[in-house]
Amino acid sequence: MVDFVSKLRYDLDDLKKLMRILRGPNGCPWDLEQTHKSIRDNLLEEAREVTEAIDSGISEDLLEELGDLLLQVVFHSEIASEENSFNLDDVINATCKKLVRRHPHVFGNIKANNKTESLSIWDDIKQIEKCARAQGRRISDMTVEEMEALYHQMH
Repeated sequence: MVDFVSKLRYDLDDLKKLMRILRGPNGCPWDLEQTHKSIRDNLLEEAREVTEAIDSGISEDLLEELGDLLLQVVFHSEIASEENSFNLDDVINATCKKLVRRHPHVFGNIKANNKTESLSIWDDIKQIEKCARAQGRRISDMTVEEMEALYHQMH
């Protein structure tokens, strides 16, 4: 028997703990054997099922399928954590940094007056990131101010 408390409502920490249990010494043999490559197609299938749920317009289906997609992110993150590569908190951190970096019109001093301008800024920032990466820079370490300066150089 594994030490895990049954609850009426779980959170992200519970999901992370469940995945560690499933991949732990007394966990599930199938889960233990999985690698990034072996569950690659599962990720694609879950993403497809999310799009089907969106198209169906049934919110209960979307709720379930988003959970399945989230499970894939947690699963891959746990595998990476076991490999000492990154963990789910690193994924969350990188995602937050990307959202801040790609929204200098919200978190910085660049102006976007409408949806079109917002999307244009997003695309420009992606291009700046691509160029910076090609120069060997770590995008995740770039500040909003650095991104704004590069954006202004582009325009």
